[in-house]
Amino acid sequence: MKQKTIKSYSKRFHLTKSKKILKRACGQDHFNTRDTGKVTRKKRRDTSIHKGYERLIKNSITK
Repeated sequence: MKQKTIKSYSKRFHLTKSKKILKRACGQDHFNTRDTGKVTRKKRRDTSIHKGYERLIKNSITK
């Protein structure tokens, strides 16, 4: 039996063509004025996830 897509995972993570899983950097909503410029620039980029969670998230995202 095929597993259903977990919608909360599919909203937070996305799969690239080379099968990497990316997520947005955390802490982007408010209180950003106190961050340094370096931190602010890092928040703009997507980040990869830890290898231990890859299989769990790939199984949950794919339909």
